[in-house]
Amino acid sequence: MDTVADNQDAIPEGISSDARETWPHPELIQSWLGDAEVDFELRPGEEVVVHDDPAAQAAARRFRDVLGCFGSGITVITTMSGDEPVGMTCQSFASVSLDPPLVTFIPARTSRAWPMIQRAGRFCINVLAADQEHVSAQMATKGADKFAGISWTPAAATGSPVIDGTLAHLDCTIHAVYEGGDHFIVVGKVEHLEQHGPEAAVTEPLLFFKGRYRTTDG
Repeated sequence: MDTVADNQDAIPEGISSDARETWPHPELIQSWLGDAEVDFELRPGEEVVVHDDPAAQAAARRFRDVLGCFGSGITVITTMSGDEPVGMTCQSFASVSLDPPLVTFIPARTSRAWPMIQRAGRFCINVLAADQEHVSAQMATKGADKFAGISWTPAAATGSPVIDGTLAHLDCTIHAVYEGGDHFIVVGKVEHLEQHGPEAAVTEPLLFFKGRYRTTDG
């Protein structure tokens, strides 16, 4: 007779055998889904609201396996809500247009940070350096002071937090917002941008590839 532990360890048909090793970092998954009240650890075989049967889990796993082959940088999107700084970890960032200068990021509908960013009408994209994995994790953790121990200064154009030690930042106002399934597609107009100088202690990016943080060294 199977035990509860055996049932939890079972891997549904269609999910890769190394799913546990390659599943995205929990804090990043949480940032994609937004700061929801539920705990999304998304272990293979777990019953969660968004993956309510093995076929759906397998489809979601396959989707993430394929998209995981695209390596990306890690950013933190920030704004001010009243006098309080707001931040969220974001992998889904890209450039859109040179003229006018536009960029995009894609928050989940369940994100707590996004409504505050939307109300503010402005945000700053902080490009994380290779030694800032702890910043990524902290900004993706729910129920905590995301800025505890993190130094920042107000951005020149919007006053949004520019996190110390990042490689670059883009200070933006919201240009347009579109619905995109269970996410929003936010297009921002870049009002000011800056590459942080070569005198910085770390000049390599923090990357994410196949479910793991990476650097350019491996």
